[in-house]
Amino acid sequence: MADDDLTVSGMAGRYATALFSLAEEANAVDAIGADLTRFEAMMADSADLRRLVESPVFSSDDQLRAIGAILDKAGITGLTGNFLRLIAQNRRLFALPSVIRGYRQLVAQSRGEVTAQVTVAGPLADDKLAAVRAALAESVGKDVNMNVTVDPSILGGIIVKVGSRMVDASLRTKLNSIKLAMKEVG
Repeated sequence: MADDDLTVSGMAGRYATALFSLAEEANAVDAIGADLTRFEAMMADSADLRRLVESPVFSSDDQLRAIGAILDKAGITGLTGNFLRLIAQNRRLFALPSVIRGYRQLVAQSRGEVTAQVTVAGPLADDKLAAVRAALAESVGKDVNMNVTVDPSILGGIIVKVGSRMVDASLRTKLNSIKLAMKEVG
């Protein structure tokens, strides 16, 4: 289950694995995922919360009190609330973004899904996204979640990364290849 093709490792991986195991036992995988997503959105919206999470200058007690107040106000309770308090108490808040990523990987893995990092030069229409998702699902033989990033510097085309495999069909790469070939000839 969580051990097959595990890409979650290190301290953050251990926390993510522990949370995932508890979530499975409590039959609350989706609820905990939703709480983590809410907390992640709060971090994205608040520079002060990001500073609290990332900065080593706050004591364990300060982090625990602050996280407790934030969780109470946000209504994040139960396993997720206790887990975030534990991380604050153990002075591991800095690892929280990696723990959340690891938790999501474990959830996707348990459902037989894979995540693809897709980089495009400009926003794609819904039908194009659906076509990319379908092609990836056919290629890997599993359901595919896509994290789409827009990067105008690739000029055109697409870069897809699934696990350790990457396909770079960007215009920037093709132009660089032509440039290199012309240098060799000239």
